[in-house]
Amino acid sequence: YKLNYYTPEYETQDTDILAAFRVTPQPGVPPEEAGAAVAAESSTGTWTTVWTDGLTSLDRYKGRCYHIEPVAGEENQYICYVAYPLDLFEEGSVTNMFTSIVGNVFGFKALRALRLEDLRIPVAYIKTFLGPPHGIQVERDKLNKYGRPLLGCTIKPKLGLSAKN
Repeated sequence: YKLNYYTPEYETQDTDILAAFRVTPQPGVPPEEAGAAVAAESSTGTWTTVWTDGLTSLDRYKGRCYHIEPVAGEENQYICYVAYPLDLFEEGSVTNMFTSIVGNVFGFKALRALRLEDLRIPVAYIKTFLGPPHGIQVERDKLNKYGRPLLGCTIKPKLGLSAKN
């Protein structure tokens, strides 16, 4: 992956989604290889040959690890910065964006630990999210909830609740 996905000469674009990952590589794995693996596995990289590879230029869609810096005071931990082109993502889909960026990469064997530390979403992509049709104030009024974030999630019994609850 290092040859194709570690690109320290890359200059980020205003339209790139930028992610900062805290990476702890497995012993013997250099940080450049770990950063490249994160960029590859969270974009166009695959561990096997795919017959469709020749049909399109993956260079246009691939994530690029463009900078790596050691974490101060932490041994063998690095912040790996990865840029993703907007063409990689479905417009207006938070699910698609997060599934792509953090969906499969956390189980990669070259990494002992990985955490998404920061994410910059460009204005060009934010504009594709339509949001609720009537705005946040109407939502707050309906819920009678003010002065705090509104969060939603799916309640599942595996999260500690009984099936009855």
